[in-house]
Amino acid sequence: MSEQIHVPTVAELVAKGEKADILFWVGCAGSFDERAQKITKAFVKILDNVGVNYAILGKEESCTGDPAKRAGNEFLFQMQAMANIATLNAYDITKIVTTCPHCFNTLKNEYPSLGGKYEVIHHTTFLQQLIDEGKLTFGADPFKGKKITYHDSCYLGRANGVYDAPRRILEALDAELVEMKRCKSKGLCCGAGGAQMFKEAEKGTKEINIERTEEAIETGASIISANCPFCTTMMSDGVKHANKEGAVEVLDIAELVAQAKDL
Repeated sequence: MSEQIHVPTVAELVAKGEKADILFWVGCAGSFDERAQKITKAFVKILDNVGVNYAILGKEESCTGDPAKRAGNEFLFQMQAMANIATLNAYDITKIVTTCPHCFNTLKNEYPSLGGKYEVIHHTTFLQQLIDEGKLTFGADPFKGKKITYHDSCYLGRANGVYDAPRRILEALDAELVEMKRCKSKGLCCGAGGAQMFKEAEKGTKEINIERTEEAIETGASIISANCPFCTTMMSDGVKHANKEGAVEVLDIAELVAQAKDL
């Protein structure tokens, strides 16, 4: 039987005359993809453990429209965006946290021109803020001496310049961070962005995710840490392709934090 976690919805809180401090935007992957659901659960457990007053939209949340926009369907993107903005504004949402860099980028940079102006934070930045505020602390750490490499997702890194927060979290976990040759502003895409996640790749000599995973494995790290459900999928496929499933794990930063907290 799957683990049951109660997550409050905005509608539930409004019915009680209450309001959440932050809206957790779960995203399509975090809602429907079996692997990404584990990241969602890990993040929710952290929020509960720290005592953050949050809520989700639940069935009122729709796709941000990122895949449609990247695939060239601007009309569908605007339809999806306008529907979401109407819902968010009706609930007077001001602060959004999401575990998906694609949702983060779209909500932060592309919704304002359509009337959706919010403070949007990626979960790695949010977790780093909790550490800075002393709300998120770690005791005896299971990652001491473990080599971890970190993959910069395109939409968090190059698109939005967030490089330090995830690395500072790994530092707080007392892990040994070993960087790939291509990292930060020179990081290599996992191969899923730009709606590539939903189509077959064009003909070439090597899949991008295979090349990127090989770089990660070359560091000698036993854990590849990611910040994006798409990257997690692509890197996991790369690990399987290299027959390294027993030796190398692909985990989101939230999952590492939850493990360290024994949640």
